[in-house]
Amino acid sequence: MNKTADRVDVAGVGLNATDTLIRLPHFPAFDTKVEFLSSGVLPGGQVASAMVACSEWGLRARYIGKVGDDRAAQMQRAAMEWARVEAHFISVPQCSSQSAFILVDEKSGERTILWRRDPRLALRPDELQREWIVSARALHVDGHDTAAAALAARWAREAGIPVTADLDNLYPGVEDLLKSVDYLMASRDFPGKLTGEPDIAKSLPAIRQRFDCRLVGVTLGRMGALAWDGRRFIPCPGYQVTAVDTTGAGDIFHGAFVYGVLQDWPMERVLEFSCAAAALNCTALGARGGIKSVEEIERLMSEGQRTAGPNEIGVLRPAPGTAKGARE
Repeated sequence: MNKTADRVDVAGVGLNATDTLIRLPHFPAFDTKVEFLSSGVLPGGQVASAMVACSEWGLRARYIGKVGDDRAAQMQRAAMEWARVEAHFISVPQCSSQSAFILVDEKSGERTILWRRDPRLALRPDELQREWIVSARALHVDGHDTAAAALAARWAREAGIPVTADLDNLYPGVEDLLKSVDYLMASRDFPGKLTGEPDIAKSLPAIRQRFDCRLVGVTLGRMGALAWDGRRFIPCPGYQVTAVDTTGAGDIFHGAFVYGVLQDWPMERVLEFSCAAAALNCTALGARGGIKSVEEIERLMSEGQRTAGPNEIGVLRPAPGTAKGARE
């Protein structure tokens, strides 16, 4: 019998991972040897990291995900307890947790990820409890275990709870998930993969019209983000920082996005806060290494230098039937 869950601000359904970060003076060429600068094992994962960020900023956060029965699982549990995130881990016996080896280029902070996830770690719909979802004020999902994410999103939609999604690939069943997503902030290539239209100015409006999302957008790395709300494009340049490691920048962006939505901020401010939080996370090693306070993020927003944004790099072109001033 399911007991009534405590009320939280945000629930997250999706990935956790254990990252082995390897810092390199430069990315190795084929058939060469490179002495690495340092290595370390840290917790990560899209939704797990987003929930940790939300908790750091004072939200009551709940995480639902799957782990094996190894040391990595112990690390995930300890990290959630330390971050004061209410965690519901489904454990798979005699199974390794998801892991990644991340090669970080010291000069740029950019990274290359080698990862593995046992198929048994896929979260199944029958492993979810409805109370975990409907007792939250918002739900955040990724697109990996789409059947479970879609069920959670439907429960949230039925309860009037906003759903945010971090999607980076066309996983089976992603269209069913999108039917219940309110705020989609995807990777840059996702809209083109979904619609077959490489022009973001066309693919974002097409996705919003098809799935009736409140807002559809893309993250653009150091260049910031771009969103379409059905009436206008909202471009948001990024913030200039000295990058140490870009691992987890997108995860923290999405945690900040949920935070901003729950503050009921104007979307321009939500995007600015998300871009600033993501940029600051890049100033330290690890997916969660640079989660800064709300005050530090707002200081970067007010005092920091901006990057060339979506307009300046030519990402944004007027959508069909959109007046020239619609993006202003």
